Amino acid sequence: MTENELAKIAVDVAFKIHTRLGPGLLESVYERCLSRELELRGIAHQRQVPVPVVYKGQVIDCDLRMDIVLPGLVVELKSVEKILPIHEAQLLTYLKLSGNRVGLLMNFNVPKLRDGLKRMVN
Repeated sequence: MTENELAKIAVDVAFKIHTRLGPGLLESVYERCLSRELELRGIAHQRQVPVPVVYKGQVIDCDLRMDIVLPGLVVELKSVEKILPIHEAQLLTYLKLSGNRVGLLMNFNVPKLRDGLKRMVN
């Protein structure tokens, strides 16, 4: 599957989760539910993937983690009042450092999930 096909599936799954659970839960709840839905569809993915930070030729041990990673796609989940520029910058940095091309920023803490979605490309 292409990155765009995977992104469409991830968004469709997120809509189902948001419709069923609604806003206001912790990010980790939405992450686990999204992972479960991807598993049920047979979509390969990983949760809490370390971000490889290399500085001046040395791997820097830091605790940066991408929420969900599919082939070529990073899904960064939030449950915040509103998406801020720092959240967008975080996803773009994850894309750059991980070598993935497409990213989805999903904020579940909104009445309508479409208002909490942002697709980004590195």
